[in-house]
Amino acid sequence: MTSPLSALVAEELALPVEPAVAAMAAAIAARYPNAARAVLFYGSCLRETRLDGLMLDFYLIVSDYRSAYSGGWLAWANKQIPPNVFPFEHDGLVAKYAVLSEADFAALNRPEASSVSVWARFAQPSRLVWAADDAARATAVAAISEAPVTLFELTMPMMGHGTEYQMADVWRRGFQLTYGAELRAERKGRNNSVVDADPDRYERFGLAAGSQIAARRGIGPNGEVPDALSPTAANRRWTKLQRHGKLLTLARLAKATTTYAGGIDYLAWKINRHADAAITIRPWQRRWPILGALSLLPKLLMKGSVR
Repeated sequence: MTSPLSALVAEELALPVEPAVAAMAAAIAARYPNAARAVLFYGSCLRETRLDGLMLDFYLIVSDYRSAYSGGWLAWANKQIPPNVFPFEHDGLVAKYAVLSEADFAALNRPEASSVSVWARFAQPSRLVWAADDAARATAVAAISEAPVTLFELTMPMMGHGTEYQMADVWRRGFQLTYGAELRAERKGRNNSVVDADPDRYERFGLAAGSQIAARRGIGPNGEVPDALSPTAANRRWTKLQRHGKLLTLARLAKATTTYAGGIDYLAWKINRHADAAITIRPWQRRWPILGALSLLPKLLMKGSVR
């Protein structure tokens, strides 16, 4: 039986997108005829209608990596350090897309995930713009339905017992914690602006996530829903996520030099767009992109452009 949260997710995923976005998603899927299962559109461009000059963000969900790449290095790299990320151009628009298997996409939306990178994004709005069939659509809905639950499971113990807060406060705190668990170029207060952009959406999704948690865990004698973790255990969990997430960002950056042409220029563009850092890439940094990217980190960390 479909849960209220899954129904909300399915409804949101089915909302229309710009025709150019749908065309680009179909073109991405066409590159993987033996493996493509779903293409999801997400990120800061989701609410934009003028797409020229923007970098669109997609996730390509595949059946498995061997089928997607016919084996080899890319299949191994995608399995060991998911996802692989590739640049893409179609009809004058530019994008990047990340590749995950259906199994990894489901696992990385759950509370046990070793990083926040997938569930933190899909707890926010997204669109399912291409699906191979109804089964692929249902699988995507089921995976994404876990993302808000994961955010609430890990955030609620961090809210402080005995304090009063609203539903939006949980989301804001959750996103604040996730931003601290990756090397991200975001303006201060980004966790607030994400929620404030559509507070009604986050209220509805939060209530549905809470109901799903209550159904799974039960309700205490005073009407309370027990937290998944104690505050001490939750602090340890977030410390581990923060440590692992920053190391994972560096590993993905190193891997991207083999898959993402011009990756360091994209990195600079994203930092400049989100953090007003005025980063300029030098020729030697393009020649040795891993060293070039690492050379930017001390300055960015000192300025607070990357946290």
